[in-house]
Amino acid sequence: MQNGGIVPPMTTPSQVPVAPSAGSRSPIATALLRVAASVLLAAVLVAAPGFAKRDAKPKPVAVIAEIPRDSVRSDQWQVDLLKGQKAWRLSTGSGVIVAVIDSGVAADHPDLAGQVLPGIDLVNPGGDGTADAVGHGTTVAGLIAGRSDDGQGVLGLAPDAKILPVRVLDAENKYNDAKVVAEALVWAVDHGATVVNLSLGGGVASPALAEAIDYAFARDVVVVACVGNVLPNGPTSVWHPASEPGVLAVTALTPTGDLWRRSLTGASTVLAAPGSDLVGARPGGYQRVQGTSFAAPLVAATAALIRSRWPQMSAANVVQRLIVTADDTGSPGRDDSFGFGIVDPFGALTADVPEVLTNPLDNTPPPGKSGFGPAASEPSVDAWPPRERGRIRPLPGLSPNTMAATGPVPRGEKPVSLAAAIAGVGVLVVGGLSLVRRL
Repeated sequence: MQNGGIVPPMTTPSQVPVAPSAGSRSPIATALLRVAASVLLAAVLVAAPGFAKRDAKPKPVAVIAEIPRDSVRSDQWQVDLLKGQKAWRLSTGSGVIVAVIDSGVAADHPDLAGQVLPGIDLVNPGGDGTADAVGHGTTVAGLIAGRSDDGQGVLGLAPDAKILPVRVLDAENKYNDAKVVAEALVWAVDHGATVVNLSLGGGVASPALAEAIDYAFARDVVVVACVGNVLPNGPTSVWHPASEPGVLAVTALTPTGDLWRRSLTGASTVLAAPGSDLVGARPGGYQRVQGTSFAAPLVAATAALIRSRWPQMSAANVVQRLIVTADDTGSPGRDDSFGFGIVDPFGALTADVPEVLTNPLDNTPPPGKSGFGPAASEPSVDAWPPRERGRIRPLPGLSPNTMAATGPVPRGEKPVSLAAAIAGVGVLVVGGLSLVRRL
């Protein structure tokens, strides 16, 4: 499992230990210390997840500059493209809980202060999901519900929605079995989420996760997932759960409105949203990110705007509004690259859209009250004892999966390692982690 586009900050020169002044050392000692410092920095980079030694020669390292908070707001091109200011005249997402099933969310980030509810940590039992060792979940949450009241920092598309964090990714941005995500989804639904964002996925369908999605659908919850990113040795078709019938599968756009070049494509693609060259919140600051991971939360935020404006509207009709009002791009009608088109928050809040009884993305027989189709056969999560929810437990028919911590890389940069590990039934991929250096 890999996430599709985050670029975490690297060690800066100020973080490297400083030796005594050159004036107190001999030339030989000074040279030796310089060599030692270079070796130390190289060791730090090689030890980081996603880095692997290519050869013994040291390479120049790109240092990602800190982004000042007061410059972030003017750099959010996605808000302008999606006509956020017009949409907010009608809805800001108030009263809606959006679950972010990810690496946790840094609740103490200034842009998310007061926006994050206590959640759950399925990696470290006892945690509430409000810390983030990776940064991926914090970026996703900020794009959904970044505060609008102080004029600085990341501004979410649904700035008055609340975030319910559910951590499934460890400090290396991985999980070992899709049952963790299934457990997380059920927990989020049971704790009030009416929209769920899954910026993750895998190349092989998980019966447990499909069953959990059906559990969410039967309880009138909108589920959004990223289509996935092109990765070396990774899946070549839209990831699961984005490929599950009824799920809003989201691809990524560039600032020019083109399809982001590493987006996966396929018949399951539903909507497109900005996902390249975005500024995102991370623990302690900001970063530029790209990937379908960061397009999905903009659709989740739009779903929150709709659910806030019409609290009684069914999940099926929220999906209907999103696809009917999308700005068609690419080939006329739905296509494998852009789906139905670019999500249009203002259009979704204003257009006259015919109502539906079932999810238009799912034509299988409706098993539950919301009219969503059945998932793969597996013991029903309705039968799980309450005490079993909120903690990881084995489910039948699942094999462990292994993740490699690499992901898509910004233009002009190459990853030191692009190995992808596959074990069990397949690779699970999370839509956004890239640890890179310039070569």
